[in-house]
Amino acid sequence: MDTATLYSARRNMVEYQIRCCKVLDPDLIDMLINSPREKYVPEHVASLAYMEGSVPLPQHQEMLTPLQEAQILQALALKGDESILEIGTGTGYLSALLALQADTVVSCEIHAELVALANKNLSENGIEQVNVVHVNAMDKEALTAAGIGKDFDVIVLAAALEHIPEHIQNLLAANGQMIAFIGKEIVTLEHHQFTNGMHTKIGITETRLLPMEGIVKEREFVF
Repeated sequence: MDTATLYSARRNMVEYQIRCCKVLDPDLIDMLINSPREKYVPEHVASLAYMEGSVPLPQHQEMLTPLQEAQILQALALKGDESILEIGTGTGYLSALLALQADTVVSCEIHAELVALANKNLSENGIEQVNVVHVNAMDKEALTAAGIGKDFDVIVLAAALEHIPEHIQNLLAANGQMIAFIGKEIVTLEHHQFTNGMHTKIGITETRLLPMEGIVKEREFVF
């Protein structure tokens, strides 16, 4: 597709998939219209970049839909100075969008093939604030060994979980916020906000999503 056609495709995506679902923040809309999603989609499925629904990725993974990405960004309402932990890098597209609205992004990805793809995409598109780490973030010991710090202002979990692991919650700053897809089969996109010791939770939407990989089962003690 030529540049004009791609720009038109992005505008149509925003109008018919995003704006109509009450994602209306003007700065976010402008960013989505001007962010080349097709450059983060594997070449053999590039035609799906602006279609409604998930895009298949290597390692039997999938991209979040354009609407899911937009809903996450609208809920977070980033101010530009946040440090973000993202779990589930994929091709790096949501990582890039987060970086455009924040200070730094540390993104954890379990699959080496996707780490390489995301790093390539981010570099080719001039996104420098994202550090992609090859690690199973669901494994507390592996995450510690990878040197992932604490006190992130924002944590984004980009795959489905039955609950948020305690070791992930412990990485959030005292007045931070967290986005996660919680449930089985049909999951709820939840926005968690912590302010002065108070916790608020808002369910944004229900959807289907692949489960988070690498969840470590707690050891059972047999007496």
